[in-house]
Amino acid sequence: MSLAFVSLKDDDSGDHDQNEENSTQKDGEKEKNDRDKSQSSTKRKAVVPGPAEHPLQYNYTFWYSRRTPGRPTSSQSYEQNIKQIGTFASVEQFWRFYSHMVRPGDLTGHSDFHLFKEGIKPMWEDDANKNGGKWIIRLRKGLASRCWENLILAMLGEQFMVGEEICGAVVSVRFQEDIISIWNKTASDQATTARIRDTLRRVLNLPPNTIMEYKTHTDSIKLTRAWEEFHGLVNSSGR
Repeated sequence: MSLAFVSLKDDDSGDHDQNEENSTQKDGEKEKNDRDKSQSSTKRKAVVPGPAEHPLQYNYTFWYSRRTPGRPTSSQSYEQNIKQIGTFASVEQFWRFYSHMVRPGDLTGHSDFHLFKEGIKPMWEDDANKNGGKWIIRLRKGLASRCWENLILAMLGEQFMVGEEICGAVVSVRFQEDIISIWNKTASDQATTARIRDTLRRVLNLPPNTIMEYKTHTDSIKLTRAWEEFHGLVNSSGR
């Protein structure tokens, strides 16, 4: 309940305007203090390699998400559902996180692990992702854990050799199959996407006949919006 509402409700003097002004001022001061605390907290939480640790070229953040299958997910509900696990800046910090995490092959339901450069959210709409896309590989059950580990180690070790193009990687656990993907910034750069594809084949040791699909985030957004509009029409008609 806001301070302004409490003041108006409890005031019997009739001087509502003054109380509301004072309460609004208090709300404004509280919000400013909260923002200052948040900003100073963010500054304090800057992640750096420890003494004698081996620094990575970029800081990375692990994320986790889980959703109900068969239910369309808007970007807003997706963002609310995704949880940040933690950020690391060195090889040693990575292993401290990774060694305590459940392997993808042991996850249940519709679950996802995301590993993205610090400051990039694992969302199509993020500024770093919006003009990009992803390579997608569908895996039969039992392969996700090994492929995920090989993929993220190659990403952290800068094996893709495409400058700053790599944004992050995702492993998606589903009921009948698992999916891994690697995201890059520029979908229109065919030379870069081809190099990422070839490196992906090599680091995952994929058979030559493995199907790899490249999908732009723009197409993913359009498909999701069409899905949302369709379900909105169905729900509004009572069907």
